[in-house]
Amino acid sequence: MADDPAVRAGRYVKQLTGYRAFIPAPLPPDPPLSLGAAELSLLSAADQALGRLDGVAHVLPNPSLLVAMYVRREAVLSSQIEGTQSTLDDVLAFELEGERNELPKDVHEVVNCVRAMYRGLARLGELPISLRLIREIHAELLASGRGAERQPGEFRTSQNWIGPEGGALATARFVPPPPHEMNQALDNLEKFLHAQTPWPNLVDVALVHAQFETIHPFLDGNGRVGRLLVTFMLVQREVLLQPLLYLSYYLRLHRTEYYDRLTAIRENGDWEGWVRFFLDGVRVTAHEATGTATRIIALQERHRHEVTDLRGNALKLLDHLFQQPLVNVTTVRSMLGVSFPTASKLVSSFEELGLLEEVTGYKRNRVFRYSEYLSLFSEPSQPDDSGELEATESADA
Repeated sequence: MADDPAVRAGRYVKQLTGYRAFIPAPLPPDPPLSLGAAELSLLSAADQALGRLDGVAHVLPNPSLLVAMYVRREAVLSSQIEGTQSTLDDVLAFELEGERNELPKDVHEVVNCVRAMYRGLARLGELPISLRLIREIHAELLASGRGAERQPGEFRTSQNWIGPEGGALATARFVPPPPHEMNQALDNLEKFLHAQTPWPNLVDVALVHAQFETIHPFLDGNGRVGRLLVTFMLVQREVLLQPLLYLSYYLRLHRTEYYDRLTAIRENGDWEGWVRFFLDGVRVTAHEATGTATRIIALQERHRHEVTDLRGNALKLLDHLFQQPLVNVTTVRSMLGVSFPTASKLVSSFEELGLLEEVTGYKRNRVFRYSEYLSLFSEPSQPDDSGELEATESADA
C-alpha cells in the first residue's frame, strides 16, 4: 500500500449509508518525503525570511505592540476566509466601545478569534501543543456568535463534510473521517506532534496543518484552529520568539490553490506539492511582516520627534496608540490618569499635528483614529471567492 501514491496520505472508505469518507494515514508520509532542489531552495528562503523577521522584532522598542496588532489582523483575515465581513476597524471599535448597532453582527466571531490566539499563546508556557490545548482553543473560538451551538471545545460525534453552501453529504467534495476513525487519526496526530522527526521545523508544521484540516475534528472552526496551530508550533519550537507570522494573509489571496493542494495530498499523495506551497507562503508572509515592522519603527521615530514639543504625556499617549489606535477622550483620560480637560487638550493637539483623525463627525462621543499607523495593516485586495463552506450531518456516521 505504501508504494501506491494514491494511498500515501490515506484512503477513501465507503460507509454504510453509501458515501465515501477519507481515512488519513498516520504521519509522517510513507514513502518518506522527497525534498529535492526545489523544496530545499524554498526551505532556505523561508528560513531566511523568518530570521529577518525575528531580527527586526528584536529591535522593536516594544514588540508586544506589534504582536497585538498582528493578532487582530490575523483574526480578521482568518475569519474572513470563513465568510465574516468584519474589518480591523470593526474589531478596534468593539474593543473601544462594545457592541454598537452599526457594527457587523459577526464581529463577535473575530473578537473570539483574538481571544483564542491569546489563550493559546499564554497556555504554551504551561502546556505543550496537544489535543487538550486544541480543544481549549476551540472552546474560546466558538464561545459566542455563529457556531456557538456546535459543541465548542468538543471533538465532533457526527459526520461533517465540505462542499458548496447548502449542499448535501451525498454531493460533498470532501468527507473527513467518521468519528470513530477521527479519534484514531487525532491520537496519531498528537503522537507526531510530540515525536522527534528528521524534518526541519517548517516541514513538520506544514504536515501538521494539512493533516489537521484533513481530519476536520470539529463541527465548525476547523480552518481557524488549523491556522492558529501554525503560529503556536512556530512559537513553541522557538522558530520565532514573537508570534508575528500569520498565514491567513497568504491563504486568503491564494484560496483556490490552497484547497487544491490539500486535495492533491488526499487524491495523489502529493505531500511535496503541499510543502512547496506552504514554504512559499511562509516566505512571502514573513517578508511582508518584516516590511511592516520596519515601517512601524520608522513611523514611531518620526512621530516621537513630532510630539517632543508637547509637554506632559504626549510620548505616553503615542506609545498607547501603537497598541490601541482607536481612542476617545475617556480612554485617553483613563490610560494617562489625567483629568478630562487635560486628555481632551492632548487629543486635540495630536489631531492638529495630523496624528489623529476624528472619524464619527459627532460633537460629542467622538472617536479618533491613528490612521497612518493603521494603514500599515491594510488588508490585501479581495481574492477569488471560490472557497467552500463547512456543513454537518446531524446523525453519527
